[in-house]
Amino acid sequence: MIELKEETPRMKKPSWLRVKLPIGENYRKVRSLVDEHKLHTICESGSCPNMGECWGEGTATFMILGNICTRSCGFCAVQTGKPEQVDIFEPGRVANSVKIMGVKHAVLTSVDRDDLKDGGSEIWVQTVKAIRQQSPNTTMETLIPDFAGNWENLQHIIDVAPEIVSHNLETVRRLTKQVRIQAKYDRSLELLFRLKKGGMRTKSGVMLGLGESVEEVIETMQDLRQVEVDVLTLGQYLQPTPKHLPVEEFITPEQFAYYKDLGLSMGFRYVESGPLVRSSYHAEKHLF
Repeated sequence: MIELKEETPRMKKPSWLRVKLPIGENYRKVRSLVDEHKLHTICESGSCPNMGECWGEGTATFMILGNICTRSCGFCAVQTGKPEQVDIFEPGRVANSVKIMGVKHAVLTSVDRDDLKDGGSEIWVQTVKAIRQQSPNTTMETLIPDFAGNWENLQHIIDVAPEIVSHNLETVRRLTKQVRIQAKYDRSLELLFRLKKGGMRTKSGVMLGLGESVEEVIETMQDLRQVEVDVLTLGQYLQPTPKHLPVEEFITPEQFAYYKDLGLSMGFRYVESGPLVRSSYHAEKHLF
């Protein structure tokens, strides 16, 4: 069992986790717009290693419903506590940011809002609609929470029909209680299955290096295929602070390549698998 500690010594990162500095004309253009208009993206606030590449491809990720989460997952650096009141003007601001930045493919994510009866689903819907109104040619992926198993709230997402709907399983069944403390492995699988039955193109992601076995990773991939998930992302877990879950292992690029080949043979339409892969990495390519 993984235990959270006040101070956990960090493993030294291997050479394959070195990140190239972002470059390119498109990146510099987006960087300038973000600075000029004081726009907010998870790419930047989350120090994503792929920010330069994604911005260069016209993809950016935005977080809605505030920055305080009602859950306390052991891997996540987002602040936990009592969230602020819902901002009804947020959808318009996000849509304006997408338009100013000239985003071709927008990825939307959010904190968990278990404090709200609708789980935040109404703001999700209004944000998708606002982006469509201001940027009708922009495609969208919504990386949604589990809405605590309230399937009526999930239906609101299905009804607004983003091009891709994503929900991350994050880890294997055995480690779920330690990694995603208030989440449930089977509830996430049911959510993904309901999305597929609702006609959605579905996607899920798993972090590796938390102490899972190869057999458990394969079992998780099989579980995701059982609910007909289309796109799978596999990446290396990196400990955000000493108070978060420690890295138990750095997975080699060769092992990630093995998982990619295996995933494609299982029937996933698209598999992103590598040490620096994150949920939104190459998101624009997952539209197929």
